[in-house]
Amino acid sequence: MTQSSRLGVNIDHVATIRNARGGTHPDPLDAARIAVASGADGITLHLREDRRHIRDNDLVRIAAGVAAPINLEMAATAEMVAIAEALGPHACCIVPERRAEVTTEGGLDAVGGAASLAPLIARLTAAGIRVSLFIDPDAAQIEVVARLGVPVVELHTGAYAAAPARELARLQRAAAHAASLGLEVHAGHGLSFDNVAPVAAIAQVAELNIGHFLIGEAILYGLADVVGRMKGLIVQSRT
Repeated sequence: MTQSSRLGVNIDHVATIRNARGGTHPDPLDAARIAVASGADGITLHLREDRRHIRDNDLVRIAAGVAAPINLEMAATAEMVAIAEALGPHACCIVPERRAEVTTEGGLDAVGGAASLAPLIARLTAAGIRVSLFIDPDAAQIEVVARLGVPVVELHTGAYAAAPARELARLQRAAAHAASLGLEVHAGHGLSFDNVAPVAAIAQVAELNIGHFLIGEAILYGLADVVGRMKGLIVQSRT
């Protein structure tokens, strides 16, 4: 068996449920601790401009209260870079963000945004933060990520989730191409129990970041069981 992909659990939507009514329950910190105890290798948090789910204080409490790497998803803005510099997470994944979107709708345009991304990446790197860019599985985008000196690329799996049979080969090619350029490969978006195994089986994929599906299933079956089952599927995929 080759080493399995790591599982990063995104707990944003625990905060979505909390914010729907106000107050402090359910607490994303509790969810992060349960996820780690149940097999998660890291916790992913997306601090959006409008703070629709995770809030600034959540970042501070979770970073201090969880014994696992924190991956901060963030837009490419000066405000978010300053927050990341102050927080000092293990990693930051720069994602595209539009206020009107319900969820991230596609990959970042690294080709078109390279000039504006470069100084932000430099600041994060100088702060000791491992930077990744969330992009579609496209060769041109991957090559720009490598030229920007970013060590990690996260492949957007939304198209794969919608059409696995058609899109798996594209993901496989992208992962191999990224690895050939010296990039560590992560993947995420729309992954579930039903479709995760073929992505987790891609040899170059070192980490999967999964959120909405896990939190939705946790409402029905419990977070510990759901995270444990997902981690088991990921491990089995490399057997």
